[in-house]
Amino acid sequence: MIPLSPATRIFLAAGATDLRKSFEGLSDLVSHHLKQDPLNGHLYVFTNRRKNRLKLLYADGSGVWLCTKRLQGKGTFAWPAVTAPAALQILAQELTLLVSGIDLAPTHQRPWWRRVE
Repeated sequence: MIPLSPATRIFLAAGATDLRKSFEGLSDLVSHHLKQDPLNGHLYVFTNRRKNRLKLLYADGSGVWLCTKRLQGKGTFAWPAVTAPAALQILAQELTLLVSGIDLAPTHQRPWWRRVE
């Protein structure tokens, strides 16, 4: 189980990723294109060109997790379209909505006080 504490940051790799990559290939993308450390305990989420598959990369200190979800039929994930490789930070609640099939674009966060890290 992947624990999502308030200290765990979640990054979406905007755009499409070749999901034939495994641990090393996705770690390389995190290091070189997203300019992050793949072993820092944060969660990285990738999708393919058709947006019907997700891969999550997470290092828990003792190893690296690689989780996959594939949608059946014609379903797709709502994914931000960005031309340059970028890491978009989202909240754990937004990840739950994204994986559940809810488009984050028309939704908005109500103004709340949040601790800035």
